[in-house]
Amino acid sequence: MTKIQLKWAGVVFLFVLACFMAYPSIDWYTMDAVQRDRLEMARLRPKHLLNLGLDLRGGSHLLMELAVDKLPPDADVQDALARAIEILRNRVDALGVAEPLIARQGERWVVVQLPGIKNVQAAKEIIGTTALLEFRMVDDTQAARDAATKIYEKVGDPFAGGQLSTAAAAMLPAGSTLRRGRGAEFYVLRDTVPLTGALLDSARVETGDNGLPIVAFKFKPEGGKVFGELTSANVGKNMAVVLDGMVQTAPTIRSPIRGGSGIIEGNFTMEEARKLAIVLRAGALPAPLRIIEERTIGATLGEDSIRSGTRAACIGLGIVLVFMLVYYRVGGLVADAALVLNFIFTLALMAYFGATLTLPGIAGLLLSVGMTVDANVLIFERIREELKAGKPARIALDAGYDKAFSAIVDGNLTALIAALFLFQFGTGPIKGFAVTLTLGIVCSMFTAIVVTRMIFDSLLSSGQMDELKV
Repeated sequence: MTKIQLKWAGVVFLFVLACFMAYPSIDWYTMDAVQRDRLEMARLRPKHLLNLGLDLRGGSHLLMELAVDKLPPDADVQDALARAIEILRNRVDALGVAEPLIARQGERWVVVQLPGIKNVQAAKEIIGTTALLEFRMVDDTQAARDAATKIYEKVGDPFAGGQLSTAAAAMLPAGSTLRRGRGAEFYVLRDTVPLTGALLDSARVETGDNGLPIVAFKFKPEGGKVFGELTSANVGKNMAVVLDGMVQTAPTIRSPIRGGSGIIEGNFTMEEARKLAIVLRAGALPAPLRIIEERTIGATLGEDSIRSGTRAACIGLGIVLVFMLVYYRVGGLVADAALVLNFIFTLALMAYFGATLTLPGIAGLLLSVGMTVDANVLIFERIREELKAGKPARIALDAGYDKAFSAIVDGNLTALIAALFLFQFGTGPIKGFAVTLTLGIVCSMFTAIVVTRMIFDSLLSSGQMDELKV
């Protein structure tokens, strides 16, 4: 096998591989939305798939603010924000959102984008819940029981205004606090918090003895030790499981629990239990996150954007193909083949790496096509100069590629550096633009320099073309 045949075998192999990588994305997005949703719910979404950004797929955009006034006085705000972002990322990953964006913005704000999310309200509840889990003993002293009776008789609902009323707080004995339950009930608890959810190792949904969903949890070794000591010292008493200030359940400790595991009951629905397990696994936020801006993009708007972007891409690519063919003749046909190949290679790489395509990303894809054309124009003009100087076709071809190479590398390298900075410091759609532009530049360098040269070499070597027509 000759050298040129080996090169062609390599290009054909890359082309077949690119088609193989791009096919799952093409097959996925030609399905109807109902079928895609069914496959996603069954966790059958292809692994290497080109994802669509918020502006193309629809979804929710949230701007959240960390409540720094709720942090301890000596807390580091930047560290708390970093921990909040990490916890948010864990919670969103558990939701199964494809290619979410969670990024810091300013000193205490976080941008969260959830492409394709269907139940926006449920997602907001999961990512916005502080999830501060506490295990407190119910105060069973006579003074606490008397205080509860007085509050019930004289105040009624001590949390009617959303906060504990001053009158109810004044009736509590020293060392006690009042917490509301999941219904209208309230509990008098001890002030001390012997154990929190910070030492949890896992949490999952199970089915209880009564057939209702429960959340089973397990502590880390150090937490299990404290939990065992706590239950051993309080057999026969009630221990409250408090999540974000609300008592989820207050079961009686019938025997010491040595294994470091337990359950949370509360007449949950399956969805409520699932959300609780997610926030417990991810951990507690260092402070509440307030949603200060919310935008929802419907799926219909996303589909319109896809149609408009695809139409613009096809029209732009078509005009370039026709221009190159008319102006450079055979050379234009070779350049058109490189353009199509560049387009396929770029989409295949984006699908393989699971990149997200956005509207700016489509612009980056078209810009990379322009970079390919620009490289071919430089080469063809250099070849024309050599041919006008009376040089033979083979020498003119070699000289044209050699002289244009440095200019092509410089132009693409500067664009690549700009794209890398956009990716490093940009967010959301800006990153999408940077990714498609970077992959497009890499592919354009290969197709514009290597593939077109191979085609010309093959035509000249086979005798099918006696002179270069560019």
